Amino acid sequence: MQISLNDQVALVTGGDSGIGRAICIAYAAAGAKVVVNYNSSQDKADEVVRQIKEAGGQALAVQCNVSSEDDVERLFAQTDQAFGGLDILVANAGMQKDARIADMSLDEWKAVLDVNLTGQFLCARAAVKRFRRQGNRGRMRANGVILCMSSVHETIPWAGHVNYAASKGGIGMFMRSLAQEVAQERIRVNGIAPGAIRTPINEDATEGEAGKKLLELIPYGRIGEVDDVASLALFMASDLADYMTGATVYVDGGMALYPGFEDNG
Repeated sequence: MQISLNDQVALVTGGDSGIGRAICIAYAAAGAKVVVNYNSSQDKADEVVRQIKEAGGQALAVQCNVSSEDDVERLFAQTDQAFGGLDILVANAGMQKDARIADMSLDEWKAVLDVNLTGQFLCARAAVKRFRRQGNRGRMRANGVILCMSSVHETIPWAGHVNYAASKGGIGMFMRSLAQEVAQERIRVNGIAPGAIRTPINEDATEGEAGKKLLELIPYGRIGEVDDVASLALFMASDLADYMTGATVYVDGGMALYPGFEDNG
């Protein structure tokens, strides 16, 4: 079965690399017009746009720091100007600044919460306003779709990463509370929680001896690829998932099953 997002407009924050890049390409291949948000890597975002256009799709790269209210308003305004509306928001932008608690500065704490959690709030708020103003555009059964990118660390504690884990735990409750608030308006809000996914920025942790050690935490026996997440994001944005809202779906090879307990029952 081929999933179609024909004539829908999708905005993907952090769309210039990794998981976000894969989602942009998957959405464009399914027929969506895609806004590729980036913060600082314009060359990478432009490359995603080029790849989409060469395949016959439509895409636009827009710079925005999702923790800035003014930037987010500009991002959504440029989306409106370019494509005339919005159907799908993938709130994917995120960051890490790792340190043990005694060594973590307040700036490191705030930076991660500002991007990972406040950024999702600002983008989701802007999306809901537009979905309400537009009504149903006749492109999907819902009046709008929001996907919040979380992590297995929404539920799995992660020593040495308290800012990141706190932000992802916050995303889980933010997503469910928002889903409850807007469900009667036929706006669907769901979460995606990836586990260990191989991307260029985490090569040190997913290759060689580090990769072998990581596999001890993954019952399914392989490290995930960005397309594993993009395929799920494509399904969850489509009408095939129209009856889903308020759900977090884990795409982690079983990491959230706490494999350390598999022989200790």
